[in-house]
Formats: sequence, C-alpha cells, structure tokens
Amino acid sequence: MLARINSAAVLGIDAYPVQVEVDISRGLRAFTTVGLPDAAVRESKERVESAIRNSGFEFPLERITVNLAPADVRKEGPSFDLPIALGILVATGQVSIEDLDDVVLVGELSLDGHLRRVTGALPVALGARSWDYRALIVAPGNGKEAAVVDDFEVYTAENLYDCVCLLEQGLMAEPVRVTQEDLNLEAPDYAVDFGEVKGQQHVKRALEVAAAGGHNVIMIGPPGAGKTMLARRMPTILPPMDLAEALEVTKLYSVAGLLGRQTALVTTRPFRHPHHTVSTAGLVGGGTVPKPGEISLGHNGVLFLDELPEFRRDALEVLRQPLEDGMVTIARAQQTLTFPANFQLIASMNPCPCGYYTDPVKQCTCSPGEISRYRKRISGPLLDRIDIHIEVPRLTPDELFQREPGEPSAAVRERVLRARQAQRERFADTDIHANAQMSARAMRQFCPLSDEVEALLRTAIDQFALSARAHDRIIKLARTIADLDGKESVEIPHIAEAVQYRSLDRKLWG
Repeated sequence: MLARINSAAVLGIDAYPVQVEVDISRGLRAFTTVGLPDAAVRESKERVESAIRNSGFEFPLERITVNLAPADVRKEGPSFDLPIALGILVATGQVSIEDLDDVVLVGELSLDGHLRRVTGALPVALGARSWDYRALIVAPGNGKEAAVVDDFEVYTAENLYDCVCLLEQGLMAEPVRVTQEDLNLEAPDYAVDFGEVKGQQHVKRALEVAAAGGHNVIMIGPPGAGKTMLARRMPTILPPMDLAEALEVTKLYSVAGLLGRQTALVTTRPFRHPHHTVSTAGLVGGGTVPKPGEISLGHNGVLFLDELPEFRRDALEVLRQPLEDGMVTIARAQQTLTFPANFQLIASMNPCPCGYYTDPVKQCTCSPGEISRYRKRISGPLLDRIDIHIEVPRLTPDELFQREPGEPSAAVRERVLRARQAQRERFADTDIHANAQMSARAMRQFCPLSDEVEALLRTAIDQFALSARAHDRIIKLARTIADLDGKESVEIPHIAEAVQYRSLDRKLWG
C-alpha cells in the first residue's frame, strides 16, 4: 500500500512543503529512503522501527520505500521521523485516519516512541498556514513556538501513540494557546540597566544618539573603563520590538536551535557577543546547508565585537556588505540563501596593544610601530561605516565610589522613542525606518542645511580630512541629534556634536 503524509523542511529561514510518500511492497526486507536525504534522515529508519515497536504497533517485515518530495532539494535533520512512522502505520493498515490532507507533521522520535523537539518549528507553522493547511502536529517542546502563528491550529503529542489517537479522533483535542504574557513586547525584561553604569556621561549620550538613529558605534579606551558593561546595556534603551520584528528574530533563533524549550517568542532585543577567534563562517553563517551566523542572530538587535583589532581581517571585511544592506547572502554551488542582518554594530578596542596609550595613570609600553600596526588591523572602509567613534576614559575615584544610581534605561528609552516617532512620521511614505538608513537622495530631501551649518561642516571636513562617507554619516548623526532635541531642522550645535563623534578616528589614525 501507499501512504502520503504532509511534512515540511526549512531552507534558510523559510519552510517549504515536503510530502512523505511511504510504499510497502512484497520482497526482501529493506528500508530505503530517497529524495536527497542526509545522514540524519537516513538514520531515521532505526529510530522509526524501534519507536513503532515500543509504541505497541507492528513493524512490517517487507520492502519499505520512503520518498521525500520534492526530490531535487536536500533534506536534513530528524524532523521526518514522525511522518515516516505514521506513513508506515497507515500503509500497513494498522491505523485508520480519514483525512490527512490538511495536517502537517514534524518531529523527531526517540526509541521508545516519544516526540522530541526539532529546529525550525516556527517557520514550518508560518509556511503551513500560507499553504492553506489546517493544523500542525509537533512535540510539546515546539508547541508554544509554533502556536504564535495566528489563525492556525497547533497540536502537540507526547509520543507516537498519542499522535495516532489525536488523528483518529479528528483533532478533537484543544490546540495549544499562547498567553498574553508570552507575547508581552511592550515591557521586555532585561537583566541589566543603564542606571548601573557609573560615570561615562558622554559615552551614555553617544549610545543614546546611536539608539535613536540606528547608528553604529566604536568605543576606544583602556581595559576596565566599562566598554563591555556599556555595550551590554545598549539593547535596554532600544525601542521595544513589534510583532513583525519579534517573529523575524524568533525564526532565526528557531532555525539555529537557540530557542528556549518553552519560549513562544523572543521579546527582547538580541545581544550577540562572539569571541574574537570566531571564523568567517561563524560570523556570517555557512555550512553545507547554510545556517545563520552571529550577524544574523543579532538581527534587530546588537552585535558587540569586543577587542575589534583581534578579529581576523577577512572576518571583519565581510561585515561591510551587511552594514550597508542589512542582509547577508551566502552562495553555494547548488543554492544561494539570504539571511536578514539588520543589526547595530557596537565595537570596542584598546588604543594600543597594551591598552594604555591614552590612559592618564598607567604609562603605555608600546612602540610607535606596534601602535601603528595594531590600528591598521581595522581597515578605513570598515571604520567609515561606523558612525560614532567615542573615547571611554578610565573612571575617576569620585565616579568609582558614586553611590547614587545613574539615569535608568527606561528614561533614556523614552527619549529614544520620541526621536524614533519623529523619524517614523518623516519617513512614512518610504522604506526607511531610521536616520542611519537614509540614502544620499533621502538626505537631500530630509536634511537641508543652512549656509551657516554647511560652512561649519565644510570646515570640519577640511580640518579632519574626512571622507565622503564620513560627510554623510555626520549629516545623519546631526539629524538624529536634532530629533532628540525636538528640532525640525539641523542646527549648528547638532552638527558640532556630530563632528565630535567622527574626530576620534583622525586623532588616533591620522
């Protein structure tokens, strides 16, 4: 007999339908899986046989052929265990299910028949809804994640036997529901707060400007000045994610297998902090079937690169395209995948190899040649793509022993939200979401400069030998500072502050 079960697989961060065809025929006992399966899919025959026997069913001693259609796309992972096992039971007549045409099944089987969670349940649920299926059956560990999808039924089954009973009863059980607490995007829960940072008021101001306009930041200072502490609190002052952003982030974490077992939706801005030994593939993504890398896992959040010059040069240079386009494209011989990578880059570094070149207390022990080679590890084109360059000095004793807490993240976030609201109104008829995303044409339209402001900017560019890209960054920064100030047009104080955020690279690199 022949049985057809609907399933799905994930390619990139999106799902595509897979039909699992199971044929039982006479002949020598064999179990063959076709349709470009990887090793994990081929090994499913051992798991499926044990799961069927340990669930109280009989495993056929005949020739079994499993086809995963479409046959020209490589299948990977153990998520086809459940549809294969159910297909065998239907093909052998051990279970009678009237209608399987509108149900999708994914899940890994343990040897005793229990269902284990798989990666990519949210993309599968979104895909199944778009393909006009009625319901999805997954393991309990994937229930909340998949149930986030509106107007779609998601059911869970503890084991293979429960899944069979659920289908034979016509899905009469109650589908999984997601509570309002699981979707609470208005009040994200962060474990850290800006108020915990002592001193560094000018750095906090720079990060506030960065959050208000979506700008990238590099912090330069000696060890122990608080660069990492400040960077970790950057997500707490960013605007809360809306549902569309949260779904994008959750899809990425689901595909990467980083979603918590009972997590329905990622409600906090991501903060990724890869070590400087990370490979290029680990940073941008890769693999035989490409998976998202660190820059995609930082989508809609913050990518923090500590000790920036210590990263491999080729790994840093691949950041240039995502910083401009908000996405990363991974090309392989058989396919090309695009992952979203709209992140805010927060980088930090020491001013020299020993870290104390600008420190007023400890003396630097580096030679001029060592300092020059250290700084040249960061290319000019990459540095130009970082809008804000800010120096983070050592804390003074008075600041270190300060007892009163600083301004909390909630207060800073309120100002950031007002600035973002002004940008939403300004860019209402465009695809721009923040000042940092403005093109040259958009800057001419939305950032007209008076003669006095233009004269100041011309002087700054001449004095610091800034590039054309730095000129554009200054205007975007000034527009953000004006938004924080509640001003309709860019004025001289806004340009002056924006220039200050671009002068540090000439002080240290010039």
